[in-house]
Amino acid sequence: MADFNTDVRYIKGIGEKKALALGKLGVFTLRDLVSFFPRKYEDRSQYRPIALAMDGEQVCIRAVVADTPRLTRIRRGLELVKFKAVDDSGLVDITYFNQSYRKDSFHRGDEYVFFGKMEVKGAHRSMSNPVAEPEGREGGQTGRIVPIYRMTAGLNQASILQAVRQGLDLCGEKLPEILPEEVRQRCELVPARYAYEQIHFPADFGTLELARRRLIFEELFVLACALGRIRGERVREGGIPIGEADLTEFWSSLPFSPTGAQRRAVEQAVQDLQSGGVMNRLVQGDVGSGKTLVAAALIWYVWRSGHGSAFMAPTEILADQHYHTLSGMLSPFGLRIGKLTGAMSAKEKREVKAALKAGELDLIIGTHALFSQDVEYSNLGLVVTDEQHRFGVEQRSALIGKAGKPHVLVMSATPIPRTLALIIYGDLDVSIIDEMPPGRQKVDTFTVDESYRARLNGFIRKLTGEGRQVFVVCPMVEENEDLPTPLKSAEEHAKELQSVFPDLRVACVHGKMKARDKDAVMAAFVAGETDILVSTTVIEVGVDVPNAALMIAENAERFGLSQLHQLRGRVGRGQHKSWCILVSDADTEEVRARLGIMTKTNDGFKISEEDLRLRGPGDFFGSRQHGLPETHIADLGADADTLQRAQQEATRLLAADPQLVLPEHTALRERVEQLFRENADSFN
Repeated sequence: MADFNTDVRYIKGIGEKKALALGKLGVFTLRDLVSFFPRKYEDRSQYRPIALAMDGEQVCIRAVVADTPRLTRIRRGLELVKFKAVDDSGLVDITYFNQSYRKDSFHRGDEYVFFGKMEVKGAHRSMSNPVAEPEGREGGQTGRIVPIYRMTAGLNQASILQAVRQGLDLCGEKLPEILPEEVRQRCELVPARYAYEQIHFPADFGTLELARRRLIFEELFVLACALGRIRGERVREGGIPIGEADLTEFWSSLPFSPTGAQRRAVEQAVQDLQSGGVMNRLVQGDVGSGKTLVAAALIWYVWRSGHGSAFMAPTEILADQHYHTLSGMLSPFGLRIGKLTGAMSAKEKREVKAALKAGELDLIIGTHALFSQDVEYSNLGLVVTDEQHRFGVEQRSALIGKAGKPHVLVMSATPIPRTLALIIYGDLDVSIIDEMPPGRQKVDTFTVDESYRARLNGFIRKLTGEGRQVFVVCPMVEENEDLPTPLKSAEEHAKELQSVFPDLRVACVHGKMKARDKDAVMAAFVAGETDILVSTTVIEVGVDVPNAALMIAENAERFGLSQLHQLRGRVGRGQHKSWCILVSDADTEEVRARLGIMTKTNDGFKISEEDLRLRGPGDFFGSRQHGLPETHIADLGADADTLQRAQQEATRLLAADPQLVLPEHTALRERVEQLFRENADSFN
C-alpha cells in the first residue's frame, strides 16, 4: 500500500525511466508528485469558430478533417504532414513538423478538437503543431482548463498529468489535513483534498483560485510555524545577563542628535539584552541611515556591564572603516579597541589574539579572521555582523559558538519589506531604521541610452576637474562573445575610459581579483589616488568615499533595483552634490518601468517592494543566499497579505501550543519537522 514516502517509480504507469526524469524536477516521492504544482494554466474550455479566431490567438476549434493528410519530405531532417480542417465558419490549414506518424493519425471526415496558435494572413488561416484529439475524449487535453508543468527531457505534459492523476488517486483520501480546523474555518479555506484536486484538475477558474489560496496559505503557515518554533526555543534559552546602564552619557557625547528611529532601535535591543534570553536582532536600515551608531550604542552598553564585543565586517576595507568610526566614538570612554584581519602580519595577529584571550580588549573589529580556530574570547557578550546575508550561517555560528551564547546584532543595508524580513531572517527580531539623519544628500538619478555617451563623458570631465571621483559599475568582469547583447565588461570599459581620459587615473576592481589586490585598488580610491574606479558589483557593500559624486551603472537593466539602490548609496556620502546615471539601451516597457522607479524615489523600502514584486525573492537576494526553504506555490513577493495572515495565525497557535504537542496538531508538527529535515542548512 502506497504512503507519502513511496518512491515514484513504484507508482503504476511510471517505472524507472520516468522516475529518473521526474527526479530531475525534484519529484522523488508520492508527496513530491502531488505537490508538483502547475506553473501556469491554459484555458481550453472555450471553443471558437475558425473564422472568428484572431491572428496570434491561442484557441480551441472543433473541426472536421477535410482531406487526406499528405506527408512531404522537404529536405533531410524536415518532414511536413499537411491537411485542411473545416467547421461551419471556415477553413484552416493544419501543419505538423517532423511528426510523420501524424499522416495516419487523422482520417478524412473525422471530427477533432485542435488547440494552438492561429495565424491569419488575409483570408488564409493556419495552425502549426496544434494539440489534437478526437471530440469528446474523457480527461483529454482540450475542452477544459489544462495545467502546464515544468518540463525536462523524457517527459511531456500528458505523461506528467497522467502521473499526477495516478498519484492523487493513490493518496487522495489519505492527504493529511495539516491546517487545524479552527484556522481553516477562521481563514475560510477549502479542505486539503479538494485543494489538491482542483490545483491539478480545476473545474473552473473560481475553484482554481480557492485551491491556490488554500495551498499558498498552508505553505506560508507551515514556514511561519517552523520559524516561530526556532524563535521560541531561542527565547527560552538563557542569555548572558547584561545589567542596566544609563545611555544618556553615550548620547550626550555625540556631536549630533540621533534620529528617533536610531533611539527606537537601541531601546528595542536593550530590552532584549535585559530580558534574560539571547538577543538575536536585525537592524535594517537604508544606506546612510546610521546603523553603525546603533551598534556603537549597544557595544558601549554591553561594555558598561563588563562584557566585550566582536564586530564582523565582510571585507578588510569595511573592517578598517568601522575600526576608525567606532574608535572615534568609543575610545574617549576608555574602551580598548583592536582589529584583526587577514592582511595583518603574523606578529600583529599573535599580539591581538593574546590580548583577546587575556581579556585586554573590549571591542575587536575584523573579518572572517575573527572566527579562526586559534581565536579565543575571554568575556564576549555581543556579536555584531554587518551585511548578514554575506556571511554563511556556518561562519556566524562559528563565531557565536566560541563564547557560549553571546547576544547577536545583525546589520543590513538591504531594505526588505517588513513582512518578508520577518520570514527571511527566521529567528531574528527586526528593528527598522526608517528615518535618515539630517544633512544626508539626495542623489539625483537619471536613465540615458548610448546616444548620451559623449555628454556623459563630458560630465565625468567636469566633475573630475572639480576634484570629485567617479564610480562606474559594469555587469561583467570580461568580454563574453557568447552573450547575445553586447554587455560592458569592467576590464574592457576601464581600458576604454583610460583612452578617453588619458590624463585621469583609471583603475579596475572585480571579484576575480585576489583579495589583497582588490583591497589595494579600493584603498587607493578611498585615499583619493584614483579618479575613476571601474568595477563589478564588488563595491556594492558599504565602502565610504565622501569625495565620490557620480555613480554610473552600465547595462543597468542587468541589475536588480535593490542592487542599483545599493550602488547608488556609494555616492552622496559627503558634502558634494551627487548623481547616479543608469545607462541602458534595452528599450522594453518592463525595463523602462523598472528603471523609472529608481528615478522617482530614493526610498530603499519602496524600491525593495517593487523589486520583490517584479523579480521574486530568488533573484532579489541572489542565488538563494537568503536562507529560506524553496516555496512550491507561494510567491513571497506577490502573496505578502497571505504571508501576514499566516504569520498572525502561527503566532496565535504557538502561543497556545509552543511545541505542537496537542493531538489535533500532529500532522502540522510532522510537516514542520519534515521542513527542518529537508532544509537543515537553509534556516538562519
